[in-house]
Amino acid sequence: MSYSFGIELPHAHGNTSPRPRSRYLIIIDSAGFMVARLFLETREQVAEFDASTEEVAQMIMHVKEEGSATDPQWDRALAGHSDAERAGARVYVLQI
Repeated sequence: MSYSFGIELPHAHGNTSPRPRSRYLIIIDSAGFMVARLFLETREQVAEFDASTEEVAQMIMHVKEEGSATDPQWDRALAGHSDAERAGARVYVLQI
């Protein structure tokens, strides 16, 4: 007889290794809305959210803008954006 009252304990997750930390934050116009995109060191996108959130302001508070979204290394990661959107984007390198 079980005394769990129908509530079972959660099972252990299969993958317990942590995901690598985000290295880059790009704030870019996307069809008229400013979005923030987080990328790994490999420039693989891991998150996208509204750039007007308080979290974005906190992330870039002590970080200066570095690089450009028009650089060739961003071609694949930002392929869905126009040249004008990429030219107006802000790229931040997050502290590790």
